[in-house]
This record gives sequence, C-alpha cells and structure tokens, in this order.
Amino acid sequence: MDYLPGILLAYSAFLLSIMSPGPNILAIIGTSMSIGRMEGFLLALGVAAGSLCWASLTVTGLSALLAAYASVLTIIKIVGGLFLLWLAFKSMRSAMSSYDIETIALSNGKRGAFGYFLRGLTIQMTNPKAALAWIAVISLGLQGNAPIWVGLSIVAGTAVLSAVIHCLYALAFSTEIMVRIYGKARRGIQGVLGAFFCFAGIKLLTSRS
Repeated sequence: MDYLPGILLAYSAFLLSIMSPGPNILAIIGTSMSIGRMEGFLLALGVAAGSLCWASLTVTGLSALLAAYASVLTIIKIVGGLFLLWLAFKSMRSAMSSYDIETIALSNGKRGAFGYFLRGLTIQMTNPKAALAWIAVISLGLQGNAPIWVGLSIVAGTAVLSAVIHCLYALAFSTEIMVRIYGKARRGIQGVLGAFFCFAGIKLLTSRS
C-alpha cells in the first residue's frame, strides 16, 4: 500500500498526457477520419506497442541505475519534475491560444495492416520527447527502494491504458463531428492538463524518497 499512491499518480500523469494531442494522436485522428476506422485502430495499436517499449526500457534503465547508484534518483526526479513543469507551461500556453488542431492523415501510398501498425510504432518510438516524458511518469511511481513489481505494475498499467485510450481515439474520431467537439473543449482540457502537470512536477521535485 505504501507504493500505491505513486503508482496511481504515474497512471494519472500518463493518462492525462495522452489527452494532449501530439504527433501520435493527430496521426490516429487524421487516419481514422480520412482513411477508415480499422486503419486508425491498427495505427493506435502500433502507438500502444511503442508506449510499452518506452515504458519497459525506462523502468529497466532506471532500476539498473538505482541498483548501482542510489543517489541517481535525485537527479532523475529533478529532470522529470522540470520536464513536467515544462509540459505545464506548454499546456497553459495552449489553453490561452485559439489555434485549431491539425490532423495528420497517413494516406501516402498503400499500406497493409502491418504497415499501419508499424507506422504507429515508428511514430511513438521516434518521438524526441518520449524519453523525458517516460522518465517523468516512471519517476512518479518508482521509489529508490521499490520492489520489482512496482515497475512492472507501472509498465503493465500504462500499456493497457495506452491501448484502450488510443483505440478510443480511433473509434471516436472516425467521424468529423468529434473533431469539432474536441476542438471546442480543447482549451479547457489543456488548462486542466497544465494544472495537473504543475502539481505533479512540484510533487516530484519536493519528493524525498
């Protein structure tokens, strides 16, 4: 039970982070709208597989570092906390702007089922911000003396959340009306995200364990 609040906070940070449209979300939305729901699902599953890879690599790397150098946790928490505060700033700035989201349809050339899956995996794995994002998420739930099941719980939970939420994006945004609804709610969503990222960043920076 001592590790449960951190695990839940890591889940919450990940869940809210994928509510903010990045390259992966915009590709799923655009593909679902312009090409088809099934193609959007396949792309979403590829993105979810990429999330699983990033989570596994991050947990494995951080666990190895902490096992060898316990003091590294402080540096990791500082990096993760500052990144969360940067996300808070970006979300707040987005909430105050009036731009509309621009979707990305992956319609260039013919792609089979595996092609869309592979494209989703590639988009997620080549995202330059992914490493810092996962360090921040994992650091929220991974303490210096945490047993291995804590890291595995974070990996498994975020993998399930990624698959479910990204597939829901493909389902919901296979109709253009959902894009308009999301566009109207975007500023409020970004404001909530900014507040949460600020809270999570401060909590990570002030954490002693």
